[in-house]
Amino acid sequence: MNTTLIALIIFACVFGGTLMGMFLRTVMPEHHLTDDSKEVIKLGMGLIATIAALVLGLVIASAKSSYDSQDLSVKHIATKILLLDRELALYGPETKQSRDLIRHLLTQKVDEIWPEERFQPARLDVSKVAAPLTGGVVENIYQLTPQNEAQRGLQSRALQITNDILETRWFVLGGMGSSVLLPFLIVMVFWLTIIFGSFGLLAPRNATVFAVLIVCALSVAGAIFLIMEMDQPFRGLMKISSAPLRYTLSQLGQ
Repeated sequence: MNTTLIALIIFACVFGGTLMGMFLRTVMPEHHLTDDSKEVIKLGMGLIATIAALVLGLVIASAKSSYDSQDLSVKHIATKILLLDRELALYGPETKQSRDLIRHLLTQKVDEIWPEERFQPARLDVSKVAAPLTGGVVENIYQLTPQNEAQRGLQSRALQITNDILETRWFVLGGMGSSVLLPFLIVMVFWLTIIFGSFGLLAPRNATVFAVLIVCALSVAGAIFLIMEMDQPFRGLMKISSAPLRYTLSQLGQ
């Protein structure tokens, strides 16, 4: 989803409502804009503005909740991978191949989702997100032949950790869709357009008012742009930090 394009469309709709209101002011009969009429318009727009604020609050809360959930999942995965490496290290040198494979797969995923070059977009393949440890790690752990109770316990815990990691990855995959419902967004933009239309209808026509309304329209579009960016935690300006996984990478094999 191109958040910049969406923000530009929202700005065009909202400011277009302002221009439409200014145009209507020039063609409407004077008796339609008496003081009593203006008072009713203000009351009606106040009601719509209150409803729009409530819906906007719900959208922000939904996007923030989704973002925090994905961020927590990334940190959980980083912790579990490091714990898995420690369990395999305690098992013995025969797990070296599995530990090297974990490092390789994790490095690959970090480089795909968080490219080093800032201008390079994330190469996030949804079909591969949920399989960071299925490329031989689980099979290698199953194929271990414990020689004592301690190794059997370590093997069992390692398998539990891999299952936990895979469950969390599937949770991340399931939450990668947009949490901002399109009907909410469309209705909210419609309400904002009406509100700005009333501004244009009631405001005097001068350069100062025109500039203020442009700034207000830009602010609304900017706010929704930030919400949409937050709704895409693995892309864009507000991407989840890779620090937990990079720290795990630095500790693997030690």
